[in-house]
Amino acid sequence: MKAIGKYFIFLGLLLVKRERFMVYVRLILDECIKIGVGSLVIVSIVSTFIGAVTCIQTAYNLVSPLIPNYIIALIVRDMTLLELAPTITAIVFAGKVGSNIASELGTMKISEQVDALEVMGINSISFLALPKIMASLITYPMLVILAAFLSHMGGYLAGTLTEAITPTEYIYGIRAEFQAYSVFFALQKSFVFAFLVSSISSFEGYYTSGGALEVGKSSTSAVTKSCISILIADYLLAELLL
Repeated sequence: MKAIGKYFIFLGLLLVKRERFMVYVRLILDECIKIGVGSLVIVSIVSTFIGAVTCIQTAYNLVSPLIPNYIIALIVRDMTLLELAPTITAIVFAGKVGSNIASELGTMKISEQVDALEVMGINSISFLALPKIMASLITYPMLVILAAFLSHMGGYLAGTLTEAITPTEYIYGIRAEFQAYSVFFALQKSFVFAFLVSSISSFEGYYTSGGALEVGKSSTSAVTKSCISILIADYLLAELLL
């Protein structure tokens, strides 16, 4: 409970004694490049193969002649939008970006760079952590949209190349009984997950103390806690919004 209270105090300190607006603009743009562009390759690979595997496994299990083949694409679509694109991508995001944020801030903390900012009268929490959180909120929903598209494309390629489903059936299944709320729900989850991963990782890195070993521990702790918070938030959002 003490750590939770300290975390909420950390969030409160993000918004006090802020620097000029243009300072944050430059910092946020730099972080967007590091966080968003730096995650493109791993997110693209993971999402494409997730869609392909989902399509093949669904086709393998739907062996009844009473079930039309387009249901395969419908299942790929719904699983991608409701769960796979926002949640699995968030786990990858936590491992890639969360560990990097925690290790970066942890290294700055133990090398006394954070103390130097405080001596200059700068709110180090706001200056260091807020741009990372804002950049995550901007770029992660874009990554989820990309992941959803590539997941559908992966399913299409895997299904058609293995002849599990025809291109016409796949396109029909993708469009059948489509609910626009699924996209809205996926984007809602993406904002929540982005905030949790970036804020928890920043918190763990900022309060690192000791040496290089503690930086590694903070990075591991950030990824672990981020993944647990993602799963808890995933369940709560499903209960509240579906």
